[in-house]
Amino acid sequence: MRDGELPTGRAHLAALFEALGSLEDDLEKIEGWGVHLARVLTGGGRLLAAGNGGSAALAEHLCGELSGRYRDDRRPLSALALHSDGASLTAIANDYGPRAVFSRLVAAHGRPGDVFLAISTSGESPNVLSAAQEALRQGLTVWAMTGRRPNPLAGQAHDALCADAGETATIQEVHQVAVHMLCAALDCRLGVSVPQRGEVAR
Repeated sequence: MRDGELPTGRAHLAALFEALGSLEDDLEKIEGWGVHLARVLTGGGRLLAAGNGGSAALAEHLCGELSGRYRDDRRPLSALALHSDGASLTAIANDYGPRAVFSRLVAAHGRPGDVFLAISTSGESPNVLSAAQEALRQGLTVWAMTGRRPNPLAGQAHDALCADAGETATIQEVHQVAVHMLCAALDCRLGVSVPQRGEVAR
C-alpha cells in the first residue's frame, strides 16, 4: 500500500491486527481500570463519558453495557454518555458555544471520585479537552482513549490508552475492543456469574 492510500480489504485488516497487537502492552492498564471502575460504580459513583462522532457512539456503547449488561446479568451501574441529552447539548452550544457542551455537563453531573472517560482519536478535540479540564477541577478521575502519543488529551489525563494506529477508523476499532475488555475486567472484579443451564438470569 502506498503512503497516503486509504487502507481497504486486507490492508485494513493488516493495520488493525498490527494495532491490536500493540494493545497487549495495555492489558494490565485495562484490568486496572476495570478494578477501579467496579469500586467506583458499586460505591455510589458514576462514569461520565464523552466523544465526538464515532467516539460518541463508543461512549454510548460503553454506558449501555454498564447500565444494562455486558454479557451476564448483574446490577445496573450508573454511566452517562454526555452527548445523549440532546436538549441540554443544543442549549449549552447555543448559549455558551460548542467548546462548552461537555464541560458544562461534567460540572452538572460529575462528583469527586467519579470517573470521566474522554475519547478522542486525535486527542485534540476542543470540547473533549475542555471537559477533561473541568473534570480535573471537579476532582474526577480522568481517563483518555486516544490515538498515538503525544497528544494534549493523553498529556492531561490521569491515565491514557493510546491506540498505535494512523487511521481514525483503526483507532476507533482498537478503542471498541478496549471497551469490551474493560467491561469484562469490571464484571470479573464484581464476580458476575454465568447462569447455569436452565437457570433464568434475574
